[in-house]
Amino acid sequence: MSSVAAVDLGATSGRVIVGRFADGGIQMETVGRFPNDPVRTPSGLQWDLMALYRGVREGLAEAFRRAPEIASIGIDSWAVDYALMRGDRMLGTPFHYRDERTAAGVESVHAALPFEELYRRNGLQFLPFNTLYQLACEGGVREAADGMLLVPDLFGWLLTGEKVAERTNASTTGLLDVTTKQWDLELAARLGVPEKILPRLIDPGDTVGSLLPHVAAEVGGSAPVVAVGSHDTASAVVAVPMKADRAAYISCGTWGLVGVETEQPVLTDAAREANFTNEGGVDGRTRFLHNVMGLWLLSETIREWERPDGAEKVDLPALLAEAARVTEPVGIFDANDPVFMPPGEMPERIATWLREHDQPVPQSRAQFARSIVESLAEAFAGAVRTASELSGVPVETIHVVGGGSLNELLCQLTADRSGIPVEAGPVEATAIGNLLVQGRTAGFVSGDLDALRATVADAFPPKRYVPRG
Repeated sequence: MSSVAAVDLGATSGRVIVGRFADGGIQMETVGRFPNDPVRTPSGLQWDLMALYRGVREGLAEAFRRAPEIASIGIDSWAVDYALMRGDRMLGTPFHYRDERTAAGVESVHAALPFEELYRRNGLQFLPFNTLYQLACEGGVREAADGMLLVPDLFGWLLTGEKVAERTNASTTGLLDVTTKQWDLELAARLGVPEKILPRLIDPGDTVGSLLPHVAAEVGGSAPVVAVGSHDTASAVVAVPMKADRAAYISCGTWGLVGVETEQPVLTDAAREANFTNEGGVDGRTRFLHNVMGLWLLSETIREWERPDGAEKVDLPALLAEAARVTEPVGIFDANDPVFMPPGEMPERIATWLREHDQPVPQSRAQFARSIVESLAEAFAGAVRTASELSGVPVETIHVVGGGSLNELLCQLTADRSGIPVEAGPVEATAIGNLLVQGRTAGFVSGDLDALRATVADAFPPKRYVPRG
């Protein structure tokens, strides 16, 4: 049996997973799991990088104990965040994309370059935390740097000492030319981003480097780090079990990434006005999608309910079951409204939005949960319709992957509101896509994306939801 290890870093937790390939299939075993809790410092909201790195090392050590034959390691994470470097030193801990500092960066960038021109060059929807807006806030620190590493590449450097930028994640920075898929050096210069900080670009399947000797000693084994679709959504889309090109996907976790896969970017005025993005995919594909706030709305609401003394724990399955039994109309809010971006006080902000828009305000936790799920389903259905219209891709099936695929109420309501069947699963799509790209690189599986997706469909049959009414 042939094995690889995936390091999968999400916005709320991280995991290390061993993937074993045999008889044309794949088996997965989670060997390490650790929380990802950001910390607020005098500088702002930042990631606890060293705690994550400790979790990665401990997970890899367990992976090598259980599978000494591991052939490679792949790393994926959320996008846009980074560390500035000078030589082999970080010039500070990476900021969290929800940190408030980015507003000034947006104003600075758009003063130098209108958004219309930015969209033609980088193809990205407006999100105030995109890397180019964050870099505009760095000032003297940016000028002192001679390198920049996005989060998955930063962990690759910690493990191997090599500094690179994997292309699917680099496409989320706003500094990559959406057509050539190379750094847009003219754009960087106009925005005051030094060319010297932009790392060498590599593609999924390329080798990052070998484990440093002290890392190999700590984890009890050695294997090369191989680039995967290091933006977690790029890996997740690899594992969407699409059997035809008439499908949309929703990679649903903290965020809901809703879109279709295209051969070329869609750069029309209509796409820009709809705030759709063109991000890099594995094998040169384009992920044409829109970011919806996602299950952040529900998890942050639950966190607020549990917060006062920490004694109460909300049973999510029970809450969703109760929400499914709600029969009275609930308020529908705009899940894309930026007011829901910051952490804290989510139930109050939802109630305020509904009240200000003459919508019924939930009177119970079950009604709150139903309002959130209905609003997400409406946002998902609308984004699928828009993706299809803008791209010309007809959608006959919606695939929901990631944690949201376990939310039966959300899947059914998305089918109901879109009028399109939903196929849910696999829940571990990001890790599976990570493992499959490594497995293909090592020769354990073969074929193009269609072949890889057929492997996923066979190994993890999706659950189907048919529209009601």
